[in-house]
Amino acid sequence: MAVAARVKPADFFTPEEWAPLAARSRWMGLWLIAHAWLTIFAAGALFVWLPNPLTYLLAVMVIGGRQLGLAILMHDGAHGCLHPDQKVNDWIGNWLAGAPTNADLPRYRNYHLQHHKFAQQAEDPDLGLSAPFPITRVSLRRKMIRDLTGQTFYKQRIAPSIDAFVQGRKKGVPFGKTARGVYQFWKPFLIFHGVLIAGLLLLGTTPWLAQHRMGLWWAWPALWLVPMATWYPLITRLRNIAEHACVGKDEPDPLRHARTTTAGPIARLVLAPYFVNYHCEHHMFMHVPCWNLPRVSRLLKQKGVTERMLTAESYGEVLKMAAGKTA
Repeated sequence: MAVAARVKPADFFTPEEWAPLAARSRWMGLWLIAHAWLTIFAAGALFVWLPNPLTYLLAVMVIGGRQLGLAILMHDGAHGCLHPDQKVNDWIGNWLAGAPTNADLPRYRNYHLQHHKFAQQAEDPDLGLSAPFPITRVSLRRKMIRDLTGQTFYKQRIAPSIDAFVQGRKKGVPFGKTARGVYQFWKPFLIFHGVLIAGLLLLGTTPWLAQHRMGLWWAWPALWLVPMATWYPLITRLRNIAEHACVGKDEPDPLRHARTTTAGPIARLVLAPYFVNYHCEHHMFMHVPCWNLPRVSRLLKQKGVTERMLTAESYGEVLKMAAGKTA
């Protein structure tokens, strides 16, 4: 197997520069998870307070962006970066960041570390995400429509469980055993959201909401499930495109295994949360916590390294390149 080429921190940083970049924080990972949830509740509260199409669209985009943010923070947990105590790291990464979107940190870690080991090589399990590009604008438009209409969500999240149940029954597996298998897959998601829904129902009985007959029974499907089924798949696709689309297969240069994309305030709010756009730096130094990646980027720029890296000035630039194939 062709293992991807790696860089050594000592090739770019002095020991004094590297130590704070690689250091784990006892509070920063916890703060970012809290920030994600505070942003989610703030976006939902804005729509509850001022219900109209514009605030709902904003809520869907912001909440979907924070759902991706939680996935990014779980990803940091898979690298052991959320907290210096590994048990705390895995618990918060799995239950507060992964479970809300039915992601499992241990399962993801095994898969994702293979991606880093074989980045852009034949054995890279994520190679299929970038291999088709560039594609035509029509093809990209179709994919984005499938994302926004919930088709991608159904295909990736719902259909596999239905297929597993059906195939189990066809093989003669007892109904209860088949159902338990599907339940085990969704168990963290169901537990987390059972608690969340109970909290929303309780919140809906508060005097102000009760006075205005605004029980919150509808909030979970409208303000969690809809973003998860529409905006979240779309920006996940855009993130995947930005990170690895049109990157050479079997690329020998470790500074060009992934792409870093410049992201402004709006992009960071609804598309590229928690420093996910610094993806080249992440592949170069995968054990650096996400919140230190901007500092890594600045130091690399000062040292004249950025010019050798794969970068893009905006997500629009990446999409134009990814959809540059003529029919």
